[in-house]
This record gives sequence, structure tokens and C-alpha cells, in this order.
Amino acid sequence: MKEKLYIAYGSNLDRRQMARRCPTAEVVCSGMLYGHELLFRGSQFGAVATVEPKPGACVPVLVWKIKPSDERALDLYEGYPHLYEKESVAVRDHAGRQLTVMAYVMTDGDRWRSPALPSEYYYQGIREGYRQNGLPLSKLKQAWQHCAKELDQESSRLNRICGGQAKSPKKQRGKER
Repeated sequence: MKEKLYIAYGSNLDRRQMARRCPTAEVVCSGMLYGHELLFRGSQFGAVATVEPKPGACVPVLVWKIKPSDERALDLYEGYPHLYEKESVAVRDHAGRQLTVMAYVMTDGDRWRSPALPSEYYYQGIREGYRQNGLPLSKLKQAWQHCAKELDQESSRLNRICGGQAKSPKKQRGKER
């Protein structure tokens, strides 16, 4: 296997974390993944970042050049092939050049596709990566707010369902049962 280009959009934006995980990886450039949105998905055990197609949206990314040993380390870290799968996507660097890169994208497994807020530690690691690489924090905040809104809507939906099924106890001749 030869070297390849890989994009980070989550915790692997943090250069210190990547240096521990993939010591031979090198930053190529920052860029944008157009036509996708950043989301937080997970289960009761925690949430992680993923990207999904969405017309008109874009996700800031960092392009890394990785060696086969780095890819093996990333496979383990990303839970490949169970939690994440690999996809080939096109990104644009800040000079407007299009690069074809590998991305880890969350699989369609029902166990971890629900909206969920990440831990503070995980979120702060991504935030640090945005800061280190001069990426627009507004996109990260937007993903957090979108997830919080999804959770609020789901909570309201469940409350309506549960509230609609709950029945008050029947009264008999003015007495409570």
C-alpha cells in the first residue's frame, strides 16, 4: 500500500492527538468538504462526529498524507468497518484545487445513528483542532446547535406520545380509586 490523502473533520483535526495516533502522518492543507454537513451521532454510550450529504452545506477539513501504518492505526481508532466505513470524497483546498481523499463516514448501523451530544472532552478536542488549523468555529457550533435541536424535537415527540397514552385514573361516584 502506498501513501494516501485522508481528511479529518472531528477529533483528528487536533494535531497533538494525530501525532500520538499516527506519528508519520503529515498535514497537507486545510479545505472544505462541500455538499456535506457535520453531525454528532451516537448512542447512550457517547457520540462522535460524522458527515452526511446535504446540498448547500460544507464542512471544514484538514487533509493529511498518511502511510499504511497510519491507516491501520486510524482503522482501529475509528472502529472500521463497524462504526465507520471508508469513502472516497472530493474536497477543495483554499486555492480552489479539488483533491480526492479518503474519509471515515459513520455506517448506517441503527445502534449509533441517533443524534447525541458528544462528551465535553471530545468536543473540546475538535474545538482545539479548529483553533490549531484556523478553521471557522461557527461550523462546529452550528453542528452542536443542530444536534441539540434534534434532541429537543425528539424529546418533545416522545413526550407527546407518552402524554397521549397516559390516562388519568377513573373515578367512581366522586371517589378516587
